[in-house]
Amino acid sequence: MKYDSVLLIAFGGPTPGCCQKYKSDTCPGEAYCFVEGIVGTAKSQIERIKDISAHYIKLGGFSPFNELTFKQAEALQRTLQARELPLPVYAGFRHWTPYLSEVIAEMARKGHRKILGIIMAPHQSKVSWEWYQQTVKKGIEAVDGEKPTVDYLDPWYTHEGYVGAIAEIIETACGDKLKHAELVFTAHAIPQAAANTSPYSQQYRKTGEAVAEKIGKKQFGLAYQSAVENSPMPWTEPDINDWIKDQKEEGIGTVVASPIGFLCDHVEVLYDLDIEAAETAETCGIDFIRAGTVGDHPKFINMLADFVYEKCL
Repeated sequence: MKYDSVLLIAFGGPTPGCCQKYKSDTCPGEAYCFVEGIVGTAKSQIERIKDISAHYIKLGGFSPFNELTFKQAEALQRTLQARELPLPVYAGFRHWTPYLSEVIAEMARKGHRKILGIIMAPHQSKVSWEWYQQTVKKGIEAVDGEKPTVDYLDPWYTHEGYVGAIAEIIETACGDKLKHAELVFTAHAIPQAAANTSPYSQQYRKTGEAVAEKIGKKQFGLAYQSAVENSPMPWTEPDINDWIKDQKEEGIGTVVASPIGFLCDHVEVLYDLDIEAAETAETCGIDFIRAGTVGDHPKFINMLADFVYEKCL
């Protein structure tokens, strides 16, 4: 076959156990280490690190991100095996253990030389695709001896498997309320400068259009979440909370939010939507329904399996 293994490439989230950055007796906490690993160690970032870490602490101190990604990997491996394509599926993370470098080294030790990479982000920008690829490249360069090669799946932001999974999840979450609810999609905010030089926002809109058509909604909103507060540079907008406040002015009674820019219910979704956005909606007197992410939904996993099968032919 063209490939001997599959690698899910994802962001990662803090889990119990030291990340190896500090000695266990000096570790300030997994959430703190995780956020610090993203934003850097400059003194000017300390308050920001504490603020973001507090989101994780409010939800128990950790993130379900890694566990949910492992479930996606397991589901994909089972689906491939059922199609008589017994490829092992690994998962590695950019910002937490098992780091991509660790997983790639493990794969190389096990003799894998032709890896098919799946970037677990539906929309492309420098921070959502290129940085992952750079991290994978560094991991490969660090391998002793014969180095593996990695190819990547193409983007799938309007594919029926992804769109269909989202549509089913929205319909399940809303039931009869969907017909009269105002639909809004969300994605992670990125610096506007990055959006201007990437297809991120355009792809995001196309996903929204495809899902809305699938569920028969002629109108929908697009909003962003998780932007850096008090940033000197502009980020993509509107923020979901501002969008909700605008709906109050329009007299909207029910809002359903679908985080189509995320593939599993990790802390940014659980905090920014389930807590902050829900509180904003309550203050505005709006019924707020948050649809789930695709996770290991069969349509989404089958779509990935289709792509892997086609690439291996």
